[in-house]
Amino acid sequence: MDDLAEIKLDIDRKLEREENNLFMLRESLKKSSTNTQNMLGILTSFESRLQRLEDTIVPVYKETENLRRRQENIDKTLQTMDVVLGYYHVAKDVEEVIKEGPASCDLDIYISYMDKLLKAIRYFTSTNPAGNEIEELNHIFDDGKCALQLEFRSLLNRHGRPVPPIVIMDQLQMDDEIPPAGLETDSFIMEHFSEKVVSQLRYISRWLVANGTSAEFCKSYHTSRMAILTRSLQGLKEHLKTSSASSGSKNFQGSASPALGINMRPTKENPVRKSMKKIGYKSLKKSASSLMKLPFEPGHKRRGSFTEIITEELIDVETDLYITMLTALLRLMQSESHLMSGIIPEKHQRMVFDNIVQQSLETVVSEGELLAMSARKNIGRHEFGAVLSIFPIVKHLRQIKPEFDLILEGCQAPTRAKLASLLSTLDSTGAKALEEFIDSVRQDPDKASNMPRDGTVHELTNHTIIFLQQLQDFAETAGAMLLMHGEQAAPSQDITFEKCRMKVADYMTRVLSALGLNLANKAETYSDPALKPIFILNNCNYILKSLKNSGLIHVLREWNPKVEEYYEIQIVEQKRIYSESWNKVLHFIMEVDKPISLQRTQGDVIKLKEKEKQNIKDKFTGFNKELEEIYRIQKGYAIPDPELRHSLIEDNKKYIILRYQIFLNKFKHLNFTKNPQKYIKYTEEQVGELLQKFFDVSA
Repeated sequence: MDDLAEIKLDIDRKLEREENNLFMLRESLKKSSTNTQNMLGILTSFESRLQRLEDTIVPVYKETENLRRRQENIDKTLQTMDVVLGYYHVAKDVEEVIKEGPASCDLDIYISYMDKLLKAIRYFTSTNPAGNEIEELNHIFDDGKCALQLEFRSLLNRHGRPVPPIVIMDQLQMDDEIPPAGLETDSFIMEHFSEKVVSQLRYISRWLVANGTSAEFCKSYHTSRMAILTRSLQGLKEHLKTSSASSGSKNFQGSASPALGINMRPTKENPVRKSMKKIGYKSLKKSASSLMKLPFEPGHKRRGSFTEIITEELIDVETDLYITMLTALLRLMQSESHLMSGIIPEKHQRMVFDNIVQQSLETVVSEGELLAMSARKNIGRHEFGAVLSIFPIVKHLRQIKPEFDLILEGCQAPTRAKLASLLSTLDSTGAKALEEFIDSVRQDPDKASNMPRDGTVHELTNHTIIFLQQLQDFAETAGAMLLMHGEQAAPSQDITFEKCRMKVADYMTRVLSALGLNLANKAETYSDPALKPIFILNNCNYILKSLKNSGLIHVLREWNPKVEEYYEIQIVEQKRIYSESWNKVLHFIMEVDKPISLQRTQGDVIKLKEKEKQNIKDKFTGFNKELEEIYRIQKGYAIPDPELRHSLIEDNKKYIILRYQIFLNKFKHLNFTKNPQKYIKYTEEQVGELLQKFFDVSA
């Protein structure tokens, strides 16, 4: 029972606490509701007051804003009025300065005055196009534009000077020492104007393009720069001519084969650009030096030998000058393009550049065409040596033509086609000269008066080899000429270096074939049968050694691998034919008649019949007479090559001395005469000494 009472008492206490909590909660709710009502009253009152404030302030604000806008409008109107009134005074304010031109003040100030005029013109054009003001402004503005164009022209004329020849030559020298990468033109910039002048020219040109309808300044620019470019080239040309003329007292002139018409004009090397000298007549120098290295001793000169007139200083000044002018024109054009890009607006640049280069390009191309015309005349006169001058020109023009094409890109088609037309003309001229040269070699007349009396190398052979050697450095050029302008012309895109080499090898083979046939015909003009093989032998030996020493043999092997073998066989064959000239001598020592038996030659006690004695005497007499006669004749024969001469003399010794030794041993002990010295005039050693003197006119 006590436990139940305890539980009931505990429940009563909890119930009492909960009732207290409920009472406190209700009291809190009452306070909260009272506070809410009070807050709502406050907010309602605040809202009412704000509404009254808004109703009072908004009209004031709107009025104030209207007043502000009115003030701004008044200010703007006043400013506009000031500007408009200024437009009416612009003509008076700037007229004096505009008429005096840019020289009267700073260019920036002058341009600012022109801008003021332009703004006034635009204003009156839009507001009162029929008014008197616009006419006056336009008149002053036109005067200002004319003054700017005049100032543009004046700047060009005052500061434009031809590029000194020494500067161009230094630039070309730099081109030699530091070749440009690709086709970039940065290395070829020449300073024509100061930076200040360039800036002024650029400022004027761009303002005129932006604010004027006339491009008259472009005409002034291309007229001035065209004249400068022309004068620069002319000055360089005169400088080079003067330089070459100053060394004229040391120059020499020579001529070659009248038959071939190889007429060179050797002069002292002009101190010009290194690459021009390398490209120009490097092959001529190489030909001359290689010929001089051939083993020809003094006293054995080839008739009409080119080595007498060619030295290592040989150079065709006219050709070298033209090659230099071509390169100088390219570098000056590149420099003009760079200068123009900083002055003339882009949309006018191609037209202006086309006009700048027209005259100079036309002049250089015309000079090249004159060279081609002169070469064609030389072809007609069979002066093929002079035609060779176009080969270095063609080679150089092909090398620099990509740069010309790049710099002329965007110009008119006739301008871009000039160099291509010149190259085609030179190519066709060169191809014609090469083909005509073969005909000239083949048809060189067989005149006895033109033949070397000593059987030495014919001038036709000499000049033909030199001609081929000169082509060696121009193998690709000559091959391209023959491929593009030959009987079966090939398009330029199909031409490769290998094809050019093969074509040149074919051409050289045809030249040597024509030469061989002509030499064979010429040899027939000799009345002395022994001189014929000597003549052919000398020429074949000279051709073979020249081909080897010059390196031409490697070119020819590409077309005919047996070319060397052919000449070696010819040399052996001509030696054999020459040996037949000794038959008259051998006739007496080979016992053509019935020989005396060995049994009858065993001792001096053997008595010979008178007929046998006379027979032996006749043999010795005939041998002595024929030996002396052949010596008298053949000591005048010339074999310039000491190696060939020694070889032929040794062959003669082997051919004669052994037989004479047998003959002498057989008969010298026989009692066939009371005066043996009369018949036995030569010992074996004396015969050898006599043979050693053959082919030596001084012996």
